[in-house]
Amino acid sequence: MSAIHYTVEAADLHAHLFRIRLTIAEPQATQTVSLPVWIPGSYLVREFSKNLQNLTAKQGRRPAAICQRDKCTWDVACKPGQPLVLSYEVYAFDNSVRTAWLDSQRGFFNGTSVCLRVHGQENAPHQLQLSPIKSQPNWHAATGLQPVKTDKKGFGLYQAANYDELVDCPVELGAFWSGSFVACGIPHRFVVAGALPSFDGERLLADTQKICEAAIAFWHGPGKAAGKKAPHKNYLFMLNAVHDGYGGLEHRNSTALICNRADLPRQTKPHRNEGYTTLLGLISHEYFHTWNVKQLRPDAFARYDYTQENYTQLLWFFEGFTSYYDDILLRRAGLIDDSTYIQLLGKAIAQVQQTPGRHVQSVAQASFDAWVKYYRQDENTPNATVSYYTKGSLVALCLDLTLRSEFKTEGITLDTVMRGLWKRCQAGPMREQDLLDELQALTGRSWQKEMQTWVHSTQELPLRELLSAHGIQVEAETSAMAQRLGLRVNEGSGSVQVKAVLRGSAAEAAGLAAGDEWLGLDVGAKGQGGSWRLGKLDELPALMGHERQLTAWVSRDKRLLRLRLTVPAQASQWRLSVPADRATGQWPST
Repeated sequence: MSAIHYTVEAADLHAHLFRIRLTIAEPQATQTVSLPVWIPGSYLVREFSKNLQNLTAKQGRRPAAICQRDKCTWDVACKPGQPLVLSYEVYAFDNSVRTAWLDSQRGFFNGTSVCLRVHGQENAPHQLQLSPIKSQPNWHAATGLQPVKTDKKGFGLYQAANYDELVDCPVELGAFWSGSFVACGIPHRFVVAGALPSFDGERLLADTQKICEAAIAFWHGPGKAAGKKAPHKNYLFMLNAVHDGYGGLEHRNSTALICNRADLPRQTKPHRNEGYTTLLGLISHEYFHTWNVKQLRPDAFARYDYTQENYTQLLWFFEGFTSYYDDILLRRAGLIDDSTYIQLLGKAIAQVQQTPGRHVQSVAQASFDAWVKYYRQDENTPNATVSYYTKGSLVALCLDLTLRSEFKTEGITLDTVMRGLWKRCQAGPMREQDLLDELQALTGRSWQKEMQTWVHSTQELPLRELLSAHGIQVEAETSAMAQRLGLRVNEGSGSVQVKAVLRGSAAEAAGLAAGDEWLGLDVGAKGQGGSWRLGKLDELPALMGHERQLTAWVSRDKRLLRLRLTVPAQASQWRLSVPADRATGQWPST
């Protein structure tokens, strides 16, 4: 048995309880253990210890005294030379990629939710024993951990080099669909829970294989030889298909994904829909993280501190640049064409342009504040923050297009920079200065001015000029009524629910507030156009005709308010397009 050994049992499916037994072969006289408060890749203190219960400790038959030090840390009084056994339960009812889940249909957990950290022995070998579930004979287990002795269904003993590796390999349990493929000589497995009978697994495997081959080629060049240079020897995709959900979390040789069940490819629908393209983009994003954040990573993440926030200003690079390349790799893999890529890019630009918070917060500040702002969004979020994912991807776009313009003859692109950083930082921790140094070495000039303007200020990015210079037409089109008014809403049930009111907008000037229910309106400055029920904002043009004045009937805290609103003249937003005569073989396909 290893120095640190965990046995995880699905103890009660209906009560959603995992039972864990942790054996420490050589405990300290006062052995400290703790459960992480966050999971790497998701920058929010989530207090996983809130789900831990019934903690007991024994050495042989003798109970060992436990003293809780704080919200997630315990000290255990031990007798030297005897193994210590801790037993506890974890409540698992968070159907996301971040925590743990257990019911009669499926089980899933991240090690940060169920595996106590043994202080002072984090670098020792760790083992995980997955116990089969007697009440579920059709269940299998899947994880990126290295198997030691397992059965055909995946239950049994696994090992990790240390605690970091143990908790970076989530576990999927259930009667899931499973398929496999090889990309550049690397074996990959895909497991899917919750799929419909019409699910086209072979198509998902074929498309994912193309994504993986494109990513490996990006970092290490084409062919099987590239696979030998990759940081992983195998890879596992774990996808949970649900009625309504979306997201992913990267790990060193696996990823946990969640998507809408309707977005999976179907045997009865051979054409790729928008939802499936979005899923492929998510797969591409998380796989790219295998290099960019799990290996090449912020220097603040050289070793994780699981007890508190780990701050960095570089999420705009690690999440933003990954967001730039996720769709680029779909294009290079042949899964979308130039036109579709440009449409996706246009959506990203519109998202940033419709966020007043871009004038308030730089993308570097957004990275640092992720712990208290991005993951704790409220009605003021669009007015006070900017997404380091989306604006970070546009910073990458600006850098790539600038390089392609200025150093076309030399063939220097952002691809060149990323591969240079991989070598410069030896596939390890990096600083912003490393990026500047690599750019200087490749181009012979300083990029400090661009970095200051694009990353550390709230100035607008030079998107229009750069896109036009690369043959992308930038035209104006009429924006939706929500954008004209400055609202973010939920529509349905015969009224408009206000989610957020954007700073400086007509809706803010009228006094609309988040939480309002917009029921109807009087048309005209004096209501001469009649009174009408409102179900959707896009009904306003038909109801108002040429009028721009209205009185909104709003319900707030059960009180009816009449708010005078002036609808702005038609606002416009960018629409990107690829000219029919545009030369092939250019960005973004190369």
